[in-house]
Amino acid sequence: MSIEVLLRELGKGMLISVEIFAGTLLFSLPLGLIVAFGRMSKFALPRLITKIYISIMRGTPLMLQLLVVYFGPYYLFGVRISSSYRIIAVLIGFSINYAAYFAEIYRGGIESISEGQYEAAKVLGYSKNQTFFRIVFPQVVKRIIPPVTNEVITLVKDTSLAYSLAVVEMFTAAKQIAASQTSMVPFLAAGIFYYVFNLLVALGMEAFEKKLSYYH
Repeated sequence: MSIEVLLRELGKGMLISVEIFAGTLLFSLPLGLIVAFGRMSKFALPRLITKIYISIMRGTPLMLQLLVVYFGPYYLFGVRISSSYRIIAVLIGFSINYAAYFAEIYRGGIESISEGQYEAAKVLGYSKNQTFFRIVFPQVVKRIIPPVTNEVITLVKDTSLAYSLAVVEMFTAAKQIAASQTSMVPFLAAGIFYYVFNLLVALGMEAFEKKLSYYH
């Protein structure tokens, strides 16, 4: 197999990996904030529900969660599963899993803000929403960037777990080509892709953190 053909085949898998990566962040970041609010709620029921949810998501393998999301509709409700549902199941599974981790990161960041800032904002006439989004949240974002970066880097590598639902992402494509060509070159190419992808993510998050350096 020529290098051109190899790169073209791996490129198809790369696009799927990027799609999983972007889709997961698109849904899990805001969902994680909602879960964090539930976790910090004054009411016992939302706290209990979100606590159990986070415990299950963090305490069971992501691959198992993907299988439950994919096969669950059929085994529980008899819904016929189509092949097009595979990528949807992957996005759902990844999103609800990573939302649990992001929720705890958000919660830690929010709870690190001193009560004095809330009191000062109240004296200045800010509403609760204004206080959170104009004063608290920008500082929280600054503080949580390092742990969020770690999770995002892990996500890049975890996209390879989509193979469990027969979704041909980057790693699966490399594995198939390596098996057919009895060559390690596809694995080397895939490794370079993951490294460069994570390097770009790390540099991007570092640049974003520098932009927020005025929050101390």
